[in-house]
Amino acid sequence: MLLADKHVHETLSEEEQQKILEKYDPESATRKVKGPFGWIIFFGLLAFSIFQLYASITQSIPRQILLSIHLGFALSLIFLLFPARRMTRKKDTVAWYDIILAILSVGVGVYWPLMIESIVNRVGMLTTIDLAVGTLAVLLTLEATRRAVGLPITIIAALFMAYAYFGQSMPGFLAHRGLNFESLINTMFFTSQGILGTPLYVSATFIFLFLLFGAFLVKTGVGQYFNDLALSIAGRRIGGPAKVAIFSSALQGTISGSSVANVVTSGSFTIPMMKKLGYRKEFAGAVEAAASTGGQIMPPVMGAAAFLMVEFIGITYWEIAKAAAIPAILYFSGIWIMTHFEAKRVGLKGLAKEEMPDRKEVLGKIYLLIPILLIIVLLMTGVSVMRAALLSIIGTIVVSAIRKSTRIGFKDMVEALVDGARTALAVAAATASAGIIVGVVTKTGLGLKLANGLVGLANEQLLLTLFFTMLTAIVLGMGSPTTANYVITSTIAAPAIILLGVPALSAHLFVFYFGIVADITPPVALAAFAASGVSGGEPIRTGVNASKLAIAAFIIPYMFVLSPELLMIDTTIPYLIWMVFTAFTGMIGIGAGIIGFWYRRLYWFERIIAIVAGLMLMYPEGMSDIIGLVLFVGMLATQMMTKNKGKYKLAES
Repeated sequence: MLLADKHVHETLSEEEQQKILEKYDPESATRKVKGPFGWIIFFGLLAFSIFQLYASITQSIPRQILLSIHLGFALSLIFLLFPARRMTRKKDTVAWYDIILAILSVGVGVYWPLMIESIVNRVGMLTTIDLAVGTLAVLLTLEATRRAVGLPITIIAALFMAYAYFGQSMPGFLAHRGLNFESLINTMFFTSQGILGTPLYVSATFIFLFLLFGAFLVKTGVGQYFNDLALSIAGRRIGGPAKVAIFSSALQGTISGSSVANVVTSGSFTIPMMKKLGYRKEFAGAVEAAASTGGQIMPPVMGAAAFLMVEFIGITYWEIAKAAAIPAILYFSGIWIMTHFEAKRVGLKGLAKEEMPDRKEVLGKIYLLIPILLIIVLLMTGVSVMRAALLSIIGTIVVSAIRKSTRIGFKDMVEALVDGARTALAVAAATASAGIIVGVVTKTGLGLKLANGLVGLANEQLLLTLFFTMLTAIVLGMGSPTTANYVITSTIAAPAIILLGVPALSAHLFVFYFGIVADITPPVALAAFAASGVSGGEPIRTGVNASKLAIAAFIIPYMFVLSPELLMIDTTIPYLIWMVFTAFTGMIGIGAGIIGFWYRRLYWFERIIAIVAGLMLMYPEGMSDIIGLVLFVGMLATQMMTKNKGKYKLAES
């Protein structure tokens, strides 16, 4: 019997999980519609998935028609599922005005397919009907984004449109000619630079298929298997449940597209275990929040942002996933190290043998990981992203048949198609609004202006530019989902770093990391707040603890900008091994200094020395590595010689 079965009373119920999700994750706060409209929504979602599968398999639908229909499906279903006000989201009826908005959304979706020849022939010369439909498309997109994704990205998109329109009234270097209303609407809906632009294209192709892949995987029970596998590997170690949370969240992150959803899914299982063992509420919540947020930087999915990078940077998906691997491993290593030191400091042990899952049964279900390995192998061998996703969905169905308990039947397939489409709604809305931002930046040259502004503010100093870009990415990333987060930060902040000669991949991963870190950085730390909802801890304190645990996320991006070899760009194996060794050693020093414990409790000056040693080791430069190693070895020797003095003794590893 698995641990989840033995201790189900310790975990949150599905209803409690849903309440927390609805509070902190707009994507999860949907109506529970029954009756005729419930069936309309069900078949609408099913039709959405079937259309997307047909489009992906045949690849015969023209781009603008594909995107227009994708948008129409997403907008109409959002208005049926997401009410205008959150306080009404528990109701099971659809408001009359939402029915009208859904019908208008269908009209917007079919306009391009019906009028494509006329639109192409006119080349930007809009008729009155064009102008009305384009305006409606923009308004519906913004409102759907507000409901399904949240206010931050909606406000940013609206401000960008205002900037495009009032360009001549802008101060200083921000001024531009300005776009009249017709030109603005033309850019937003009748070109490939606005709503129907690259972000929505990625949503309609790569992201949708990977979300479907995730939905099919969930039907096999892989989510619970991640928890049981993590327990088998880490449960009995020092502070076992915390390490289980880290390992489980890293695995969940390979298929999850949301930090908050990852927190609630894994955290409802791991946080009660951590509290029972003796971790403080805020620390338990922080471990889960930091680990779940890190799931967004873990290949292969990376919160679906990896697919956007393919289009934005123009390199293969495999190059991005390969580059992100070592930084992600270092990130989770940093959290693991600090939870280990915290457990030693407090004197926490691992789980008892009787609390562990049956290892034989866990190993017997190892085949559930085959689809994830399959998609990695396919991408490594050069198979296209879309084909890899399609083959992996088929692989998931085949692999699930190995055991009756994991088998995906016809009903499960239909439910997976519906669940996948439901998950894709918020992504479609977010990427459509992100397209507005990209369109304005492209049309007005705002990206270059902001880049020049940041570089000028930093006096063309790389480290200072990186610091200002980090702050910009964190602020812009607050409250935004991963995909929209990346589009905003890569459009506004990344050009500043690229301007100073940094490789595009390093620059994009830099802003991506700090946009993601916004989920655990107070005051708007959605992942930390969701974790506090599970743990019962104080939200801001949970966020502060999570930021401490995720300190690696604040250091590693600087490392791979200053030394792109960490991303496996133009490097040799020996040098890469050395970099990883010094970075990992540095994380030990930083972790010990922040927690205040190594082999024994550290004095204040020892904490400073440990942190300095760690930072020197993580800075990618020969002399700093030597100084860092000398300090580190000195601290280690001192700790080893004095570990048994007083009451602070070495805990068992």
